[in-house]
Amino acid sequence: MQYTHLEQRIDGVVHVLGVAVVGVAVLALLAWVLIDGDGPRVLAAAIYGLGLLASFGFSAAYNMTRAVRVKAVLRRFDHAAIYLLIAGTYTPFAAIAMGGTVGYGLLAVVWTLALVGLVLKVTWPRRFERLALVLYLALGWAGLAVVGSMVTALPLSALVLILVGGLIYTTGVAFHLWRSLRFHNAIWHGCVLVAAGCHYAAVIESIAPR
Repeated sequence: MQYTHLEQRIDGVVHVLGVAVVGVAVLALLAWVLIDGDGPRVLAAAIYGLGLLASFGFSAAYNMTRAVRVKAVLRRFDHAAIYLLIAGTYTPFAAIAMGGTVGYGLLAVVWTLALVGLVLKVTWPRRFERLALVLYLALGWAGLAVVGSMVTALPLSALVLILVGGLIYTTGVAFHLWRSLRFHNAIWHGCVLVAAGCHYAAVIESIAPR
């Protein structure tokens, strides 16, 4: 789809802001959990941080690149990295805050499906588009299957932030698909940034040392 110069510039601003904010946020989170020195907590935070950086980094590279051949390659990784963002976001909640059979079971299912989706996107980037969208949303809301355990394990503030973030992500998908709306791509990426911020705050509430 072709965007106007103004649309591209505004979307570029959103991406630059997103990469900058995410970079600082990930470093701050890692510094915070390293103070505690708990290995599993540090590993979970690192996996989450890498998912964030991969998603925002590849999205910025893909959307801001104009070279057609390079853009085609970056598109694969941009869409594949969304699975890393989703599974990475689940990791600190499921592995650290929840743990046990339910937490690790949820983590195994989410990561397995995310890796399947990632391989499909990298290998066949133009196929299974509808399946990919359904899988994104299904993985994003997979926590509802164990909502009872989440309510028990997570602070109320974190639960609210997770829910709000999920709703913003889902609303953003509607804007992403609304191709006739001017600036729809920038709005979609803005929704992703705000939703990721909600989930980042939820991670802080749930696993960061006090």
